[in-house]
Amino acid sequence: MDFGLSEEQQLIVDTTRAFVENELYPHEREVERTGKLEMDLIKELQAKAIAAGLYAANMPADVGGAGLDTLTWLLYEKELGRANYALHWTCVARPSNILLAGTDEQKEKYLYPCIRGEKWDCLAMTEPGAGSDLRGMKASAVQDGDDFVLNGTKHFISHADIADFAICFMATGEEETSRGKRKKITAFFVDKGTKGFTVRDGYRNVSHRGYTNAILEFDDCRLPASQVLGEVHKGFEVANSWLGATRLQVASTCLGRAERALGHAIEYAAQRQQFGQQIGKFQGVSFKLADMAMELKSAELLTREAGWKYDQGTVTDEDMAMAKLKATEVLAFIADEAIQIHGGMGLMDDLPLERIWRDARVERIWEGTSEIQRHIISRALLRAVGG
Repeated sequence: MDFGLSEEQQLIVDTTRAFVENELYPHEREVERTGKLEMDLIKELQAKAIAAGLYAANMPADVGGAGLDTLTWLLYEKELGRANYALHWTCVARPSNILLAGTDEQKEKYLYPCIRGEKWDCLAMTEPGAGSDLRGMKASAVQDGDDFVLNGTKHFISHADIADFAICFMATGEEETSRGKRKKITAFFVDKGTKGFTVRDGYRNVSHRGYTNAILEFDDCRLPASQVLGEVHKGFEVANSWLGATRLQVASTCLGRAERALGHAIEYAAQRQQFGQQIGKFQGVSFKLADMAMELKSAELLTREAGWKYDQGTVTDEDMAMAKLKATEVLAFIADEAIQIHGGMGLMDDLPLERIWRDARVERIWEGTSEIQRHIISRALLRAVGG
């Protein structure tokens, strides 16, 4: 594994960082203050992202994306992750890779418009009673002739308020297994405006202001079979095939914010004077900086290794779980220590630290909680010895 960046990778890092600093940073305080991301601003920044070649960069080149390998894509995600989440996720959108699983007709209707910036997608799995245990979902789709009738509720659905359609996972039956009955799951495209499909405002969130969540309600929502994504009863297979690297994406965006927080802490420790010298010369501060830098490096190496192995076809669930777990917990640690080094000023909104600190909290929950990641890791360890 080569730890250096190629000329192309360095160009992507530099281009993305410059865009984030010049185009996204200036709008952070307003989004944080209002909790809103206005559509006029979205469109303005979206056009700039498209012009810069940064929009939908996660997609293969043959469908109009940048065609980045996984490791390069993660470097790009890290740079975007420095900014307010709503700004970089909405205005520099990366459509869900699961859209690549669609038929040619579905790609024309859903994938390509998202890549061109004409539509937004959202992914709906989580329910009030089914978070980590997705097999416990109660929202259902029952076949009725050539149609499916959907009923139930989804919640915590990110940016569903602006999405033109949702990719919804619904229970479509049960099967007997050695561990008892298990839900069969099917994925559907559901267009906003479909009769029986309602998008309601979600919850106020301490993390990622401006990046909204919504509640989706299905009340005898009728869909033709052509709206099935993949095969009936094969929803998890579709998700596992096309959503595998999302945990690495979370890890990478966390690395960007952690690096930004560490940068502020280093600069402040070098400039702030107390008791006649820079506070960075006091062991109580200098050791914090050393630990923060070491933990960040370890998280980055785990994430880069997992990205490299993903491209080699050798990555495991354990690799991705370790990267996600380490990066999210390191972000929380660095954000907290950066505030401690700044003292009271660290909690003021003059700096991005209090936002990074708040935003860090959700990262240990979504895309699989820290407990789920530890379960994946420990299960792999035990299976290796027949446990």
